[in-house]
Amino acid sequence: MPLNKCNCEGCELKSLFLSELSNEEIESVCTWKDERTYRKGDYIIREGQPIEEFCYTKSGLVKLVRSLSEQEEQIIYFATTLDFISLLGIFSQPTYPYSVVAIEDTVVCSLRLSEVKTFIQRNGNFALSIIQKLNRVSDNIISTHLEIKRRRLPGRIAYILLYFANDVYHSHNFELPVSRKEIAEFIGMTTENVIRTLSDFRRDGIIKISGKTIEIVDIEKLSRIRQFG
Repeated sequence: MPLNKCNCEGCELKSLFLSELSNEEIESVCTWKDERTYRKGDYIIREGQPIEEFCYTKSGLVKLVRSLSEQEEQIIYFATTLDFISLLGIFSQPTYPYSVVAIEDTVVCSLRLSEVKTFIQRNGNFALSIIQKLNRVSDNIISTHLEIKRRRLPGRIAYILLYFANDVYHSHNFELPVSRKEIAEFIGMTTENVIRTLSDFRRDGIIKISGKTIEIVDIEKLSRIRQFG
């Protein structure tokens, strides 16, 4: 993956948590921050890899996945722009319990974990901001899976379509970044059920499908299915 020159002037990282550091400390951070570009399908982090960096997405879309067997994976979470992708397990174990894979071209910034820990030890406000972000990531993962599990199949499919439309692309017309199989892995259903439900939505005039492109035609009906399905 290409290593880009990191420009910290106006860097989003300041708004993420570096506001708790002095200007001198922020300048020092920029001397050991790397920025890398990953193509769709590239592994950013591999399950079992030593945790040595503190990573966040500058742009793009990734999936956090855990291997269940040689043939089966469980998608834990989707992370978008300015999401931290290395927080889970970063302070509790030496290796990553999951992999991170780019599902679109993605730019990732990484900081040496040893340096981050140094700032945590000497700056209480900085430490608190890290804890808050770790809790937020955990809360989002838990709430997302609870929301999905309490729904029947149509509600689960509606949930994921509206997630991509509202939270990722901010458009009712978008290219689905994941396969039907990946949707099935995320919502805990079979690929066949996902394909059939998408076909039902198309037949009922709720969505249009052209290859990987999804157009939500009846947003109100899809929202009702998400809520009550």
